[in-house]
Amino acid sequence: MGDPHPKLEAHAVTRTFGRGTKAVHALGPVDLKIAPGEFTCVVGPSGCGKSTLLRIAAGLLRPSRGELTIRTAAQRPAAMIFQDYGIYDWKTVQANVRFGLDIQKVPRREANTRATDWLTRMGLADFADAYPAALSGGMRQRVAIARALAVEPEILLMDEPFAALDAQLRTILQDELLALTQTTRTTTLFITHSLEEAIVLGDRVLVMSARPGRIIAERRPPFPRPRSGEIRTTPEFTALKSELWDLLRGEVGTEAAA
Repeated sequence: MGDPHPKLEAHAVTRTFGRGTKAVHALGPVDLKIAPGEFTCVVGPSGCGKSTLLRIAAGLLRPSRGELTIRTAAQRPAAMIFQDYGIYDWKTVQANVRFGLDIQKVPRREANTRATDWLTRMGLADFADAYPAALSGGMRQRVAIARALAVEPEILLMDEPFAALDAQLRTILQDELLALTQTTRTTTLFITHSLEEAIVLGDRVLVMSARPGRIIAERRPPFPRPRSGEIRTTPEFTALKSELWDLLRGEVGTEAAA
């Protein structure tokens, strides 16, 4: 990496579920360093432990062995976004975005100001008083992103946040997230099945093996920042996508044979 003080660092992290003969070795060992401000994408076959790694980073799971460290002075340094939105149906859009700030006991006036700012940035200002049931899937995911970024996290953890969306909407939100994270430079760990998504968004793309997931390759998309979604039309994009698929094809075959 070249950075002596990574924001996130994993040493020989493994995770096993169950015990004895029924134990499933789901992940690892994984060694990983993410520099401050870096957007790291992880791709791999289904069931390889990508989400398990993210949940360990979020503090929702403990590793069976190894250690994962986040260097921070904040009490709650990370915010997590799931593919199922994770917003509350009984709260208004404004209250959903403000939720993390309320937990942090940010004064209500300041919390409302920050929530309104993020709703404006996400194109949701006109829906502040609406409830999630009135929103489309893409709008719900915008609410989830606004809620996560409103708390100004040091690390953003994203678990396939656009997987449930149609292809056109997914592309739009990829481009919106690209523009946002290039502005905030929030350290991000992003899990995805989409090679296109990983190349568009990532400073670095890590490829995981079939279960138990290990990091078997690393590629850095050759596109300087600031970048836009127009890189999808370049020969370099097509070549990297093909190379990543060649790496993954063998792992998907291994998974299918298991």
